[in-house]
Amino acid sequence: MSASDRSDALRRLPSVDRLLARPETAPLVDTHGRSLTTDAIRAALDSARAAIRNGGETPPEAELIDRASELLRGWTRSRPRPVINATGVIIHTNLGRAPLSKAARDAVEAAAAGYSDLEYDLQSGERGHRMAAVEDIACRVTGAEAALVVNNNAGAVLLALSALAAGKGVLISRGQLVEIGGGFRVPDVMAQSGARLIEVGTTNRTHRRDYETALVTSSVEVAAILRAHSSNFRVIGFTTEVPLNELVEIGNWRGIPVIDDLGSGALLDTAQYGLMHEPTVQESVAAGAALVCFSGDKLLGGPQAGIIAGGRDWVERCKTHPLARALRIDKLDLAALSATLMHYLKGEAEREVPVWRMIGTSVEEIERRAQVLADALRQTGYEVEVIRGQSTVGGGSLPGETLPTRLVALTVDSPDAFLAKLRAGDPPVVARIEADRVVFDLRTVLEDEPLLKGLLVG
Repeated sequence: MSASDRSDALRRLPSVDRLLARPETAPLVDTHGRSLTTDAIRAALDSARAAIRNGGETPPEAELIDRASELLRGWTRSRPRPVINATGVIIHTNLGRAPLSKAARDAVEAAAAGYSDLEYDLQSGERGHRMAAVEDIACRVTGAEAALVVNNNAGAVLLALSALAAGKGVLISRGQLVEIGGGFRVPDVMAQSGARLIEVGTTNRTHRRDYETALVTSSVEVAAILRAHSSNFRVIGFTTEVPLNELVEIGNWRGIPVIDDLGSGALLDTAQYGLMHEPTVQESVAAGAALVCFSGDKLLGGPQAGIIAGGRDWVERCKTHPLARALRIDKLDLAALSATLMHYLKGEAEREVPVWRMIGTSVEEIERRAQVLADALRQTGYEVEVIRGQSTVGGGSLPGETLPTRLVALTVDSPDAFLAKLRAGDPPVVARIEADRVVFDLRTVLEDEPLLKGLLVG
C-alpha cells in the first residue's frame, strides 16, 4: 500500500462522535457508561490506525464497535475470575488454593451484605474483640489454650518471631532454611522480625546435641527455637531431624519457647487416605510447642489466613505486639475461617470441606464421572480415552505424594493451542498435557461446575 493509499484509508476512519452516535453503541453506553465507552472507541480507532500504517484496510464501522465492545468486556470483567481446575492439583496455588465450603461461602455473603458483630459484644453492648468467636473454635479444634488469626502464615511467623525474639537469637536447623513459592525465604522473614538467625546442624542431618551446644556456646542471648516445615520439597536418604517433643525438652531446659511453623495446617490425618502422614496442629500443640503457626488456605481448606495457636501467655505477647494490627485478618476471611473451623468442630470436615472431599474421593467415583464425560465428548466428535493417572495435593503440602486417579485424555492436533482455547473460554478451563494428549482430572472439578460447556467452547 502506497503512502497515499494509507493516508486515504486513515481519513476514512470515522470520528469518535460518529461511532458514539450509532444505534449499536447505545447498549454499550447504558452498560458501561459514556466515558468508558468513549475510551474503548478511541482505543479501537488507535488499533485500526496502527493496522492501516502496517498495510491494513479501513475496517467497517460495525467492526470498530465490535472491537470496542470486546475491550469493554475485558476491562470490566470481574477479577479474579472463576476457573475450572481440571489439573488434578488439589491445592493449586496459582488458582487460588482451597475452594471454600458452602457454609464458608454463605458466611462470607452474610458478613458482606450488612453489619456484623465483628468488634461488638452483643451481651454487654460494648466494644468486643475481633478474634473472640474464631479463637474459641480454634482452641477447641486444636487443643490450644489461645489462638490468634492474621492475614497469612508468613505474617503469623513474622509476628511470632517479632513478639518473642526481636533483637535476640533464634535456633533453626540448616535443613529448614527453605524458600517456598513467591520467593518467600525463612531467613529473610527472621531478619525482618529483628531476630538473629543461629544455624545448627547441616543441610541433611541435625542432632539434639547441635541445639544443646548452640544454646551453651552462643555469643548472643537465644530467645526461641524455630522448627520450619519443609513445605514443597523433601530431603531423603541420609537424614536426621530432631523430633518436636525433643525440641520442647531442649527449650524447657533453657526456659525458651519452641515456635513450630507447620505451614500446611493439617487438622486431619492424611495417612488414612494412603498419603504420607502430615504433622497435624493437634500433635504440635500436644507436644508442647509454645506457638504453632499454620495456614488457613492449604490443608485446612479455608480462606487465606495465618493462625497462631499455643500457650496463653505466648499468644498474648503476639496479640499485644504492634504488628498484630498491621497483619490482622479482614471480616470476610474471618467469617469464612470461622465456618471452616466449625466443620472440624462438628466432625464433618471430610464431607463439607472441598479439599478433603477431593482427597477422599475414590478412584471408582472418579472413573464413573470420567466415563460420563468421555461419552459426552465422543458424541461431539472428540477422540477420547479414560486412562490411569495421578493427582497431587499441591500447595506446598505433602511433596511427592500422589493419589491414584482416572484421566479423560483427548487426542487433538495441537495440545498447546487447545489448552489456550480452553483458557480463553467462558468458563476458562485449566488442564494439562500428558503423553502429547490433553488430559482432565475430575478429582479437582467440582460436581456443579460446567466442565463440558467449557470443553465444547474450547
